Amino acid sequence: MNFEEMMEAGIPFCHGTRKWNPRMSPYISAKHKGIHITNLTRTARFLSEACYKAADLVARAAIRTRCHYMSLYYINKKRFGGMLTDWSTIETRLHKFRDLRAEQKTGRLNRLPKRDAAILKRQLSRLQTYPGGIQYMTGVPDIVIIVDQQEEYTALRECIALGIPTICLIDPNCDPDLADISIPANDNAIASIRLILNKFVFAICEGRSSYIRNP
Repeated sequence: MNFEEMMEAGIPFCHGTRKWNPRMSPYISAKHKGIHITNLTRTARFLSEACYKAADLVARAAIRTRCHYMSLYYINKKRFGGMLTDWSTIETRLHKFRDLRAEQKTGRLNRLPKRDAAILKRQLSRLQTYPGGIQYMTGVPDIVIIVDQQEEYTALRECIALGIPTICLIDPNCDPDLADISIPANDNAIASIRLILNKFVFAICEGRSSYIRNP
């Protein structure tokens, strides 16, 4: 990723100087009109490292399971605590969701007595509140990418507790020491987030392709 791309996406322009974590000082290169400017050299370096790690994990997971596919899950709405640390409970509920969805698609629910169908439809409605990006997840992830460390602090702590590697986009108000790899960047600008996530998608696809080429 070149500096021009990062500048156009607004990656270096972060929070106001009044809201910052002193541990972020090595990642900040300047202050301008009341905002912190992140060090783009470090952004490029850590993003490259993070992409390599993501690609490597995908390739190793594929080799371990002898699979030619990968699964990417996401949460883009408010999550709930315990999603990872209480995975066995979540997994049971997701299994139930998938079973009910299958029965709904085949029309079986409509063939049940009205009372039974109503009960199951209420269950399905409740289960559909689970974030759509994890409804078909079958296990805890091999790596987690967190866009907003402050907003997703609970998720980060769960990953740390379970030993799941994490990559975090970090604004000056974040703690860079909490993630395995911290990438200094604007975590509020859509263009900034999109550019960085696109780099991850490319790296992950490369990891998958390297396994397919050399299984």
